[in-house]
Amino acid sequence: MLSTLAIANYRSLRSITLPLGRLNVITGANGSGKSNLYRALRLLAETAQGNVVGALAREGGLLSTLWAGPEHITQRTQRGEVPIQGTARQEPAALKLGFAGEDFGYAIDFGFPPPPKDFPTAFRFDPEIKCESIWAGPFLRLQNTLVERRGAMARVRDGRSWRVIAEHLSVFESIFSQMADPERAPEVMALRESIRGWRFYDHFRSDADAPARLSQLGTRTPVLSHDGRDFAAAWQTIREIGDDQSLNASVQDAFPGAKVEVIADGGRFSLYFSQHGLLRPLSTAELSDGTLRYLLWIAALHTPRPPPLMVLNEPETSLHPDLLPALARLIVHASKRSQIWVISHAPRLIADLESSPDCNTIQLEKNLSQTEVAGLGMLDEPAWHWPER
Repeated sequence: MLSTLAIANYRSLRSITLPLGRLNVITGANGSGKSNLYRALRLLAETAQGNVVGALAREGGLLSTLWAGPEHITQRTQRGEVPIQGTARQEPAALKLGFAGEDFGYAIDFGFPPPPKDFPTAFRFDPEIKCESIWAGPFLRLQNTLVERRGAMARVRDGRSWRVIAEHLSVFESIFSQMADPERAPEVMALRESIRGWRFYDHFRSDADAPARLSQLGTRTPVLSHDGRDFAAAWQTIREIGDDQSLNASVQDAFPGAKVEVIADGGRFSLYFSQHGLLRPLSTAELSDGTLRYLLWIAALHTPRPPPLMVLNEPETSLHPDLLPALARLIVHASKRSQIWVISHAPRLIADLESSPDCNTIQLEKNLSQTEVAGLGMLDEPAWHWPER
């Protein structure tokens, strides 16, 4: 489980360090930075997938994602005594992402490459990785650092000394792509596999052509895909190897008297929904957007292979308000097996989630265009140190 998330110079997140719990609810007004926090977490997940620089490029490049305000904001500026003024940059551009968890912590620092000396290049704005660190404990210290990467060189802790294991790393790829060796750097491999297990669900499709509405060839599916294309197969997998009793209870909680059935015909799987008062079951093609989305959430949150972290971005979309209490109970139940992030601006869903003693509410607000956590003072932030370049 992650205990701390730290981000610096990513869009509106100029400098933010968040304490995390088992169930985290991210809320705030429109434009407060919820989407930026979600995108920063997805970018962190890309470090373990091998294409973090490509992910930055899809967001518009490092120039587009860097904090656009002044390097330093003084108390006089915050009080409105002096205007915000741009000055010449004094420090190197640095986009930093990191987290601390129960086992390991990790941080990465992106910057621009130095001006080429030998030949011109058209890729001078490609971000490169300046440094990375893996450590044990709640925050980075020299004594608990396990793996340290600076530029093209990386070293690992070897007793009380250090051992260099790479001197020619690509500065455009993370250590997870180049050093995941179970013998030379087991911490890198263990952390990479943990991050690869993070799961993101962002707005299931429910339009007329949505994959979840169609009959599909199916195989055992312990993890529902992000677009729901294997919906029926995932539901049947839960029936056979997951918690079938809890699955049925979740359907009854939201739709009393209803029943879900999966029919497999020649390898093609179809899901049908029966409800009190109907003479025949409805296929997924006939379901309302809200009913289909809710059933997809049931399948996603009852996965027989629970991830270390599951992030739900605005799960209330297209749901009737009367379904939100049942959705909250579904999410709280899932948080017993996985750490959950819920990004939402639905007051009823937030209130129901906050009734759980495990809920950690993070309310974001804007101050001089930078995202801050409401009520979180400097002394309330978790201890955090960034690795040095």
